[in-house]
Amino acid sequence: MEYILFFETWIILAILFACLEIFVPGGILLNLGIASLLVAIGVQQEILDTWIITLTTWFILATFLLVVVYFVTQRYFPGETTIENIYEEVDIYGKSVLVLEQIGPGTQPGRVEYQGTTWSALSDGSIIEAGRHAAIVCKENISLVVEPTK
Repeated sequence: MEYILFFETWIILAILFACLEIFVPGGILLNLGIASLLVAIGVQQEILDTWIITLTTWFILATFLLVVVYFVTQRYFPGETTIENIYEEVDIYGKSVLVLEQIGPGTQPGRVEYQGTTWSALSDGSIIEAGRHAAIVCKENISLVVEPTK
């Protein structure tokens, strides 16, 4: 365990971690390299004189750097996150559709054209003739519920 107390060991580790950062991006290995460099300085100045203190210092420095760099990068370099509407029903409400097959009477389904394709459609029980326009009220399973536009 004597090699842990050598200045050269920690310099080689710092260089190795910095070089490995090229192959494993993300900043983690660079932080480990910086912690190794700081421990190398402590070993050279004879502040760290036992292998237990040296390794403990390295672990504490590495953890501290990881946490600090994480919060700094999150604050100044936030990721591009957008939260869009995840409920399709809200987006389709009130959209106009063309009735292709008569809808109704009662619960008799028909067909409408919406977004370039045809959908099964239901109404509130009233008859909606083919060729008319209707507005989407909601979506029920794989059918659209529509009402006639006035």
